[in-house]
Amino acid sequence: MNRPARWQPLRVGIIAAVALGLLVGASPALAKTKVTGTGASAPAILYQQWAHHYGAATVQYLSANSGTGISQIENKTVNFGASDKPLAPSDLSSNSLVQFPSCIEGVVPVVNIHGVASGRLKLTGPVLSLIFRGKITKWSDTRITSLNKGLKLNGAITVVHRSDSSGTTWIFTHYLKSVDSAWPFADMSGRWPTGVGMPKSSGVANEVKARAGAIGYVEISWALTAHISYVQMKNRSGKWVLPSEQTFAAAGSHASYTWSNGFATSLVNMKGSTVWPITGETYILVQRKQPSYAIGHAMLSFFNWTTGTSRGVSDAKALDFVPLPKAATTAIHKAWHSYVKAGSKPCW
Repeated sequence: MNRPARWQPLRVGIIAAVALGLLVGASPALAKTKVTGTGASAPAILYQQWAHHYGAATVQYLSANSGTGISQIENKTVNFGASDKPLAPSDLSSNSLVQFPSCIEGVVPVVNIHGVASGRLKLTGPVLSLIFRGKITKWSDTRITSLNKGLKLNGAITVVHRSDSSGTTWIFTHYLKSVDSAWPFADMSGRWPTGVGMPKSSGVANEVKARAGAIGYVEISWALTAHISYVQMKNRSGKWVLPSEQTFAAAGSHASYTWSNGFATSLVNMKGSTVWPITGETYILVQRKQPSYAIGHAMLSFFNWTTGTSRGVSDAKALDFVPLPKAATTAIHKAWHSYVKAGSKPCW
């Protein structure tokens, strides 16, 4: 899973605020339409690449966190919000929102242990939970070393977690709750038993990279871009698996794309020998009532491009996100036509 050379210039500290250039031949009306979004930092690297390669409208995406994406779209201060946590149907209805996934993503525990490369350290879900609960505080603890014969593991453990309202935290803590009934919360932010809090995916990645003995969690593209070691996990079927597009897709095969539940599916701790256990989807939120047809159509055209063109799909795969299956995009397009409107006119 070495990142191709063209991705190396990306920096972990990046703020994905990208104004797109105009494609030759783009219609003047669409070219003048500005679309703004904000929210989840985990997929910001992907959204930056999508924005860079798209060009029919001016699109700006500011990396923040999932909580910000939700609040900003609810307050109608942006055209779309991004969140790794899906909203419940009742929340979508009360705020007159349409929700749909943009891709499938994998969250990975990352470590800074001298001499331990990516994929070498093995952890089970229960052991991972004990670490993040502060019950295991040394890398030499027998509950870790018994899983890792031959690795030299010493020193204190420092837990690094998100300090902001994070959809990555939502996915990660739902996984911990699924493997440990004593885990205290499963949400975007909560009662962390121990550790150092950092804002945004970049904050966690930078802190783990800078602090010897640290362990944290980020979406896989942040680990690869920052060259931080990720761990190997034992999944629900008792198999040791590495994070990859294939193991994320194996978890994603359990997803159901149903309008009635806002296209939301939990993908953590799924069964299957090749499943990565900490997998989720990342979501886009838009207003049902668009301020204008031009804005609504330009925005949906961008998201159609991300999932429906070879460039959009290859961008996702290159950063180890999993593109949505055809069944998902078909269902999403139907929802766009039925529910995203400017006045009475469908924007798609």
